[in-house]
Amino acid sequence: MSITGTLIIQIIVFLILVGFTMKYVWPPIAVALDERARKIAEGLAAADKAKAELQEADKKVEQELAKSRAEVAQLLADAERRAQAIVEEAKGRATEEANKIVAAARADAEQQTVRAREALREQVAMLAVKGAEQILRREVNPGVHAELLNRLQTELV
Repeated sequence: MSITGTLIIQIIVFLILVGFTMKYVWPPIAVALDERARKIAEGLAAADKAKAELQEADKKVEQELAKSRAEVAQLLADAERRAQAIVEEAKGRATEEANKIVAAARADAEQQTVRAREALREQVAMLAVKGAEQILRREVNPGVHAELLNRLQTELV
């Protein structure tokens, strides 16, 4: 055989091979390539969607954290105000109690002063009677002279 015949047979075999490949081999390869391209595109789309969702979730988390921080700050401020009110109330009660104690002490001191004055009057009256007794050199009967002693006591006031 000649080179031209071999070449023609090779071209015919090549064309049959190309035709067979185009009809039976290429379609499944093309389908597989298209499927793979679709899967890659879906994966990229899912990755973009997940990235967007992650950013949105991050924003929501930041908003919730900011909200929680604000609530905590509000609670702390409320607790501080409440503690301050309790301290002020306790101070008010302590001042009120101190005023009551001071008033009771003053009243007690006043009563003791009155009692001391009464006791002093009685002692002065007794001294005056004893002095008068010594001056008169006679004994004064307290039962008989009770009116005189009471009058002397009121004059000393």
